[in-house]
Formats: sequence, C-alpha cells, structure tokens
Amino acid sequence: MKTFSNIKEYNSKKSVVTIGTFDGVHIGHKKILERIIFNAKELNCESVVLTFFPHPRMVLQDNSVVQLLNTVDEKTLLLEKTGIDNLIIHPFNQEFSRLTAEEFVKEILVNQLNIRKIIIGYDHRFGRNRTANINDLIVFGKEYGFEVEQISAQEINDNAVSSTKIRNAILEGNITLANNYLGYNYFFSGIVVKGKQLGRTIGFPTANIKINEDYKLIPKNGVYIVKSNYDKKTIFGLMNIGTRPTVDGTNQTIEVFFLDFDKTIYDETLTIEIIEFIREEQKFDSLNDLKNQINEDKIFAVNYINTHF
Repeated sequence: MKTFSNIKEYNSKKSVVTIGTFDGVHIGHKKILERIIFNAKELNCESVVLTFFPHPRMVLQDNSVVQLLNTVDEKTLLLEKTGIDNLIIHPFNQEFSRLTAEEFVKEILVNQLNIRKIIIGYDHRFGRNRTANINDLIVFGKEYGFEVEQISAQEINDNAVSSTKIRNAILEGNITLANNYLGYNYFFSGIVVKGKQLGRTIGFPTANIKINEDYKLIPKNGVYIVKSNYDKKTIFGLMNIGTRPTVDGTNQTIEVFFLDFDKTIYDETLTIEIIEFIREEQKFDSLNDLKNQINEDKIFAVNYINTHF
C-alpha cells in the first residue's frame, strides 16, 4: 500500500475511491473496502481510500472533544492489511472545508484522483457546510464521467456495526463486544515511563504506559486482561486504568503488570491488546487488601488465558 499525506502527491492513475473516517477499520468497513478492491480490479484501476486528519470536528468545532478508536499510524497499519492500493490522509483545515461541492469533485476527485468510480454511504455529505449529498454526487458523476455506487441504509443497518457502537462498548467495559465488532483486539501503543514504583513494594511491578495522542480513546477505568509482544514473544498481563484511589491518586494512569516477565523496559514503546474486562477500579482499606485482590485477579487471568489461548 502506498501512503500519501496530501492529495496532490497522488500519482493520478485511474482510481476507484471511497471517502470516510474509517475509524476502527472494523468489520463493516472491511466489506466496503473489499468492494473497492474488487471494483478496482474489474476496471483496471487503483483502489484509493481518502481520509482526513485532523478529524473535521477538531477543526470546525471549538473545544470539541474527539475520541477516536485509531491513531493515524494505527489506521494506516490496519488499512494496509486490507489490500487497498493507496491511502491518502489529507490535512483537513479551514481552507479545505470551504471548497464547494463542485470544487471538491472537479479539483480533488476528477483532476487529482482521476476517478472512475466512487463507492460511498447513502448518508455521505460533502462540500462547504456539508450541503451536497449522494444525489448531487450522482449528478456530478454524469457530468464528469465517473460512476457512483451507493451503499444503502439497509445494508449499513443490517451490518449493525458502527464506530460509535464500538466506542460506546469500550467506554462501558464491554471489550468482548468491541473486539467482535472490530475483528481484532482493541489496542493502543505507548512509551513505558517511570511511575511511583508502588507496585514493586507489593510484589507487582508495573509498566506505566504513556500514550502521546490525546485523541486516542482510553477504555473505562478498571482492570483488564491484556497481551503484548516483546522480543518476538507474546506476553500476557493485567492492566489497571484509573486514578489509584487506594493511595489517594488523582491523575489517570495506565499500568500493566506482566505475568512471567521480569525485564526493565523504560523508554520502550509497547503495543497493548485488550482482551477482557475483569472488574471496576476500587479503593481498598490498605495496600495489603490491594495486594490480595491483585493476587485474585492474577489467578482469574491465568485461568482465562489457559482456557482461551
């Protein structure tokens, strides 16, 4: 897959295009992408996914809090696995948002992407203030010589999967449902930083993970079973997301205690896959009570891992 950080970088080969956020690159998205790839081969064209960053809401809505399932790097990795030929991540800014619908079609789709066909959702809107819809696109297609294929409301509803449903599931701790909808384990990457090293004092040293992208969706506070890859080996662990109320913490932290793992990994970047939610974060009367609970969590996790892996 070729990746472009600007529409103008695209090499103008004939293309079959889809446009969207594709947040999560979930099983519903993959059906659309398979259709794009099939049509591109049929028409002897390149398959192209056009997406934007920053997310339009980050630019157009002041103080808008946008939480996304994927960072740009994660989305790129996931889309590459689908077999798409080209990914264009175009910078979204105020100037781009002011393109009229016809300017967008003529300058971007026709002149830059050399479009032969576009496959798009029934509810897709585009152009300045998002005033144009699928019917306008069909009219432009006839005028500029490209085909428009619409993904119907029924097809989308029958699929029953959406990025919003996945976000809600993750925020509710329903990781199993989210992972089923995604078609992979929800994951994030971050740098291992030094914490207060409290875990060491109770026999459970943890890796404190710092995620640089503030728009990345963090699951609800609680304890999870997770896995990661280190030195080409899969390692499992317990992750706590929360404020550490037992020691009167206030800031949210992400801490992972890896099972059967004893290495110093400060400043290394880890990718953490979330497998299952175990329990809510809670405040204990003492560190000893916390230690006992973590022991119980560890037993539960080991049994779960032995059963499922």
